[in-house]
Amino acid sequence: MERKKYNISVEATLEVIGGKWKCVILCHLTHGKKRTSDLKRIMPAITQKMLTQQLRELEDDGIVNRIVYNQVPPKVEYELSEYGRSLEPILNALCNWGDQHIVREYGDKALMLEDNGLNDFGSEDHKELMKQ
Repeated sequence: MERKKYNISVEATLEVIGGKWKCVILCHLTHGKKRTSDLKRIMPAITQKMLTQQLRELEDDGIVNRIVYNQVPPKVEYELSEYGRSLEPILNALCNWGDQHIVREYGDKALMLEDNGLNDFGSEDHKELMKQ
């Protein structure tokens, strides 16, 4: 089998975390373990089928760990693997850029982001962005 060659390294990154949902899933997992139902609740626009597919792909790539608890009813949680944690600086940079973009385009990120406990609207960073 012939090995794939990339034009530039970012292609390899995007092959693993690209697409509409993978980075969103990973950002949520940076805040701790989540069950599939937790992810579905905080990402209502994703279909169950797509969520399952994306989690399987991230698991296959070694980015997330799937933890199965031997109990009834069955319990499954997902967490970032050690390898997946190496993506945190990239995910943080994407979130920071998104904050700046939202403020630039819409003025106030509190108007554009869900109040889901993950978005900090009162932080010093937010106040600093509002000044720009």
